[in-house]
Amino acid sequence: MVRNSTSLTNVYPIRVSSDPNQQSGVVESRQFWLRRKERMFISAQLLCIFILVSMFYTGAASAQEPSPTHQPDTSINLDVVVTPKSGPPVSGLQQQDFTVLDNKVPQTILSFQALREREAPIEVVLVVDDVNTGFANVAYERSEIDKFLRTDGGQLAYPMTLAVLTDDGIKVQDEFSRDGNELSAGLDKYSLGLHSIRRSGGIYSAAERLQISLKALFELATREAARPGRKIILWISPGWPILSGPGVQEQMSANQEQEIFNHVVKLSTLLREDQITLYSIDPLGSADFGGRAFRWEAFTKGISKPNQAEWGDLALQVVSTQSGGLALTSGNDITSFIKQCLADMQAYYEISFAPPLDQKRDEYHHLEVHVAKPGLTARTRQGYYSQP
Repeated sequence: MVRNSTSLTNVYPIRVSSDPNQQSGVVESRQFWLRRKERMFISAQLLCIFILVSMFYTGAASAQEPSPTHQPDTSINLDVVVTPKSGPPVSGLQQQDFTVLDNKVPQTILSFQALREREAPIEVVLVVDDVNTGFANVAYERSEIDKFLRTDGGQLAYPMTLAVLTDDGIKVQDEFSRDGNELSAGLDKYSLGLHSIRRSGGIYSAAERLQISLKALFELATREAARPGRKIILWISPGWPILSGPGVQEQMSANQEQEIFNHVVKLSTLLREDQITLYSIDPLGSADFGGRAFRWEAFTKGISKPNQAEWGDLALQVVSTQSGGLALTSGNDITSFIKQCLADMQAYYEISFAPPLDQKRDEYHHLEVHVAKPGLTARTRQGYYSQP
């Protein structure tokens, strides 16, 4: 069946009168039906997103459940980067220089290790997000990535692989390599910029892009969780739609809020337990339209209850910040931003502590790490959800 392009006046016929009062009523009636149609569509799209993301994560979570004979590590393990106001990460600190606070309560440090660059296994996944990047920016993004990969003759500091997110989902290269020239040649094989889902498509395309992006993030994190060592995900993207605000929030039921909360808990736990740090780089930088690049900042504080949950709590920049990574949105020098993110691996500290014994499942704990030296700031995961 061929669907014709129809307006609401075709769906809800209204006879127009010459009476100004009646004309005003016609306008109000059309606005009413427009608002109603949008609300109905948002509700339907939200339901689809819940179902699709939930179905995917059920399978992903099952694959990650430990066997009955395996006893998971119950300690909280943190990768901590210490930086001055400007300059590279600081090395040479000792355990006594650190204080770890769990919900403002000082904790006893169980283990401490200072690491530099290649002293521990580190792998990097660089994600090219074609779904959420406009067509006009794809060529520039690829040229910047190519410039980075070919720096220093293509000799990369850490094993890296490429992942490309398109309308069909995320595709990850099988092997990690230190050969940037080889990775660059691999990127050239992908056809990017040909979208069936448009960034300018309003709520229709926004809901689709959110669904594709969240599914891809869970899929990639689950894939990397099976690998040893520390994993760094560099996601080059302006981010997926937040889909938060009065028009969406008022349509969500308590069950839907619970589902979002469950996704936040599962993603946070997956990244923490498997030593994955997410970094996001906005290729549009300060040119990102409508101030959208900074709307995510309203969601950076961790949520502790389902009735606080919104889709914005799963925004790319929010997850990056909460995982201990960076959300870089102030410019579009992608090459420099990638180097800035990877500089965090030049010197960092692995610190662990035992969580409180009286925890409740999925209870949120806010984390802080303080350094007893002036002018230094410690950055790590902003919190965790207890899994007793």
